[in-house]
Order: sequence, then C-alpha cells, then structure tokens
Amino acid sequence: MKELKKKNAFISDMDGVIYHGNKLLPGAVEFVEWLRRNQRKYLFLTNSSERTPRELREKLLRLGMDVPEENFYTSALATADFLARQRPECSVFAIGEAGLYNALYERGISMNDSSPDYVVVGETRTYSYERIEKAVHLINKKGARLIGTNPDMTGPTEHGIVPATGALIAPIELATQTKAYFVGKPNPLMMRRAVKRLEAMSRETMIVGDRMDTDIVAGVEAEVDTVLVLSGVTAMEDIERFAYRPSYIMRGLDELVEELRR
Repeated sequence: MKELKKKNAFISDMDGVIYHGNKLLPGAVEFVEWLRRNQRKYLFLTNSSERTPRELREKLLRLGMDVPEENFYTSALATADFLARQRPECSVFAIGEAGLYNALYERGISMNDSSPDYVVVGETRTYSYERIEKAVHLINKKGARLIGTNPDMTGPTEHGIVPATGALIAPIELATQTKAYFVGKPNPLMMRRAVKRLEAMSRETMIVGDRMDTDIVAGVEAEVDTVLVLSGVTAMEDIERFAYRPSYIMRGLDELVEELRR
C-alpha cells in the first residue's frame, strides 16, 4: 500500500466505480476529497460515449459531487481525437448520443450520410433497423470504415445490466463481415491519452476500474498499476479466468479511501 500512496495521478472509471446509474457508490465523495486535499491529479475515464463532459459534471453535481469538466475523458472524446489524427476534417455517419456528436464536431469532423469516411457507433437509446441498414449500405457500397467508441457488450445500471456499444455494433459487423476498430478500453491508446492529459508518467499513475476485460487489461498493457473494485461488473470468482491480474483488489472506493488515509 505504500506504493499506492506514492502515486501522483489517479484515473478512475465511472460506471460501477463512482456510480450505478443514478446511485452514488460508497466512498466516491471521500475519494475525490482525498485527491484534492493531497493535491493529486485525477481524471474520470469512461467507456460510455453518451454524455458530454458537461453532462457528466451535471450528473455528479446532482448526486452530490463537484468535478470540473476538464476532469472527464470519454470514449467519445478519445474516438474524436483518434479520427482527427488519422484523417483531419474527415466525415462520419454516427449512431450515438450527444456526447459522441459534440466530441466529433469539436474536432472538426462533419456528419455525412451519403459518402462518409467512417461509420461510428456508440451507445444510444434511439437505435433502429433503419440506421443499421444505412450503416451497412455505407460500409458495403461506399467503402466507409467501421469504428466503435468501445467494445463493451454490457454496462451496469441501478436496474441491472444493459446492452452497450459492443452489442449494438454486432449486427453491423455481422451484416458487413467487417470487424470494427474500437478506440475505448481495453485499447491502450485511450489509457495513454488519459495519462498524457494528466501530464503524468505511467509509473506514477494508478487506474481504478471494475472490469477485468477493459479497465484492468488497459492498465496492464499501458504499464499503469491497477486497482480492481468489486462494486461493478467483475466478481471475485471471475478473476481467475484471466491471464493477467490487477495490482490491488478492493470491495470499492470506500476500501481504497480507507487504505489511502492510513
């Protein structure tokens, strides 16, 4: 635990770590208070592409936490960063919510439903057969490349598990026989971008997450130490199924704060 306290930068997942849906999880408020009081850099990193940083900040405010917009980094922002570097001023056909659309517009990426460079898919509640059909046509007939904001098949909410981007993009992959490129975790690209945004080094950074298949493996591949919390998707009995292990295992942020305060 001495090594844990030496970390200067903390990256934390949100769903399953900070909250479930509209329910704040134990230790979340105390964790942010500890980070501020001890002058640690921190970033909330989420594979969800639905919300903008402003919306995420407003959600946490409603739950009783005040976190500046610049302390959020989403898979939508990471996807927009990736596309802007790969092909500046490209165009996309996007299936998603405000978080994805805003991130793309801010990086100078335009919407195009006739001959886009990319089809980009994120979480959405306005999913329809018509949009799937359009995406398939643009890939098969127009040569658009398929991008997913993240590969998560499911996500946790206060009502239980719900479908995420990996599940929504699967029909398009099957119909086009095309494998999507996913920008979000476990792609270490997103983790490296997060570390860079914190102006930190990998060895002085720690990631806290609830998923072995995204948060923890992303940390391992980016050479960032990891804390797995059991407040989200992964249960203790799941850990042995993976070839890699987290640096620390804790029940939730409340236990992490207890250790940091000692």
